[in-house]
Amino acid sequence: MRAESRLVSAMMPLLLASASPRRRALLADAGVACEIATADVIELRADDVPNLNAAQVAEVNAGLKARAAWRPERWVLGADTMVALERRVFGKPATLREAREFLRALSGRTHEVVTACALLGSAGGDELFHEVTRVTFRALTDETIDRYLAAVPVLDKAGAYALQEQGELLVEHVEGSRTNVIGLPVERLAELFRARGLL
Repeated sequence: MRAESRLVSAMMPLLLASASPRRRALLADAGVACEIATADVIELRADDVPNLNAAQVAEVNAGLKARAAWRPERWVLGADTMVALERRVFGKPATLREAREFLRALSGRTHEVVTACALLGSAGGDELFHEVTRVTFRALTDETIDRYLAAVPVLDKAGAYALQEQGELLVEHVEGSRTNVIGLPVERLAELFRARGLL
């Protein structure tokens, strides 16, 4: 993908409405030049809107981030990731105690990771979509959970885990885009960038 995914040198870099080093690294690995342009937004929490599912909440948040960081004559990408198990939505844990409870709830089960993306341009052509990846966890012991939480900072991670950070301790199987679990559906974004003339 790197050979195919080069922004034309004459174009201004994409604005990434996220401070996530994981998302920036994913774009860089795909050959997409970007600049960080974040703005303070109050993200929607799934608990506040029980009538919305994980994908809908993530799309609202991705749009909020992109619109807050938008600048004239630039393309901006906002993204938001949610973890969903049946009807329960897991955002970022507030405490390690809550993170431990999240991992216990996900133990031995298959959940969905939803990442929504909002791409805004200066002359229309805005895009809003989400990608879903199914992730199956191993049956986790309390010892494994404690070991993971001691090794990986999880308070900024939806579902209290990161596939790319010792994910082998937790994850048995991934069905779908692995980069989507990390923070961006790179494969689908590359198609969209090409369609919009950004690649």
